[in-house]
Amino acid sequence: MWPVYSELFIYRNVALLTMEFFIGGVAACGAGFFTNPLEVAKTRMQLQGELAARGHHTVHYRNVLHAFYTIYKVDGLKALQSGLVPALWYQFFMNGVRLGAYQWLTNKGFLKDSGGKVSFVRSIAAGASCGCLGAFCASPLYMVKVQLQAKANKQIAVGHQHGHTSMSDGLKIICGQHGILGLWRGVSSSVPRVMVGSATQLTTFSVCKQKLAFFKSMPESSLLNTFTASMLSGVATVALMTPFDVVSTRVYNQKTDAHGKGLLYRSVVDCFIKTFSKEGLWGFYKGWGASLFRLGPHTVLSLMFWNRLQIIYVDMI
Repeated sequence: MWPVYSELFIYRNVALLTMEFFIGGVAACGAGFFTNPLEVAKTRMQLQGELAARGHHTVHYRNVLHAFYTIYKVDGLKALQSGLVPALWYQFFMNGVRLGAYQWLTNKGFLKDSGGKVSFVRSIAAGASCGCLGAFCASPLYMVKVQLQAKANKQIAVGHQHGHTSMSDGLKIICGQHGILGLWRGVSSSVPRVMVGSATQLTTFSVCKQKLAFFKSMPESSLLNTFTASMLSGVATVALMTPFDVVSTRVYNQKTDAHGKGLLYRSVVDCFIKTFSKEGLWGFYKGWGASLFRLGPHTVLSLMFWNRLQIIYVDMI
């Protein structure tokens, strides 16, 4: 009888974990569809003036609204959704793993202390670990997403221009030139980016939800509680994550040699050093406005979708 119970236990936990991954992925895709134009603007602004001192490069995109106008005028309306397919698949796999694993740990009670309250330290550790796992799994999709979003008409092009025409074309070209491992080039920049963002986002979201409920201003299950906690989480995430986001975008988009080695940056540390020496501290916050306009709504939408889907799922079972 024990083997039967063990198998049932394993199957049940695998099924629950799979459902958590699916809910997290779907929630992120729902947000990603609406915020992808902001991601396109952010990516191009981060690559604009790469390794050039301020005032010594052409400014194609002055701010988010100007970026939208410029992209629409030169590349057309469709360009505002550049890289949408890999962006959605990236959101599904990265956040499916990240949010799914985090929720599984929450369900198992690993994030609460002996008093039943959310542990700040455990939440940070869990958010960072789950983010690391998600970033690694979805790294190839992130690479193609960035390269497709950076692709523009020569008149307004910034950064290195890759010739991919679609997600499948990009994956095929990269794999054909550099092998399977080439698909994970740049993962060392994506992991810290998502670790910092995930730890900040999930920790502030969980803590804010609990604090708002504790002061009896908003019930923890209410939509207003989720919205407020998401907004606060989005601001904190942008502030801490943007420097890592800029570096990640540049490492993934840079031109490579025949061996798949970056021609601009040897490593993540090298990118940080060169960016700071050439562009100063401001270089790490290029596109921060687009990041705020993008990550704020994305955080709010994804966490609200995630929270609502969790409630629906719990009610169903």
